[in-house]
Amino acid sequence: MTPLDLLWLPILLAAIFVFIASSVIHMALPMHKGDYQKMPGEEEARRALRDAKIAPGQYMFPNADSMAEWSTPEMVQKLNEGPVGVLIMRENGPVKMGKSLSMWFAFCLGIGTFVAYLTGLSIAPGGAGVFGVATTTALLGHAFTSVNDSIWKGVSWGVTGKFVIDGVIYALITGATFAWLWPAAA
Repeated sequence: MTPLDLLWLPILLAAIFVFIASSVIHMALPMHKGDYQKMPGEEEARRALRDAKIAPGQYMFPNADSMAEWSTPEMVQKLNEGPVGVLIMRENGPVKMGKSLSMWFAFCLGIGTFVAYLTGLSIAPGGAGVFGVATTTALLGHAFTSVNDSIWKGVSWGVTGKFVIDGVIYALITGATFAWLWPAAA
């Protein structure tokens, strides 16, 4: 077993390296350029949503108050007529990139901490297999977080596939960082 306090450096550096890699992937590479499409009739839709004064939050439409209501003829008609969707409303104003990037970095630190904890439980200082355990653990945190969006919210599987690829890259970076900085045997 390797104590967590011996792993602060790989936790921190893995988060920094993943943060840098994600910045390159999302800003310099064209991979995610087409993730969002422009909505036809955007101005009319914006006007309708603005007039409805919808507060920031997540909405599903049509929506039912109970499971039984989903199978009523009225709800089935609404579902068949469409549109059917999920709407996420954010606060008005420019996206606060500083806040989002800070939360992303904190998320990377959190994944690094779980990687350190689980890898530390199974591998002693100087032990073998760090890359495999650390990469697999990081893969669970980074690569599969978007799958639920395709299953439940209708996000394109193509978009989710790109985020899974991102997660594989982040997991490999995390695993390599932990393997590189794993403490030696005492």
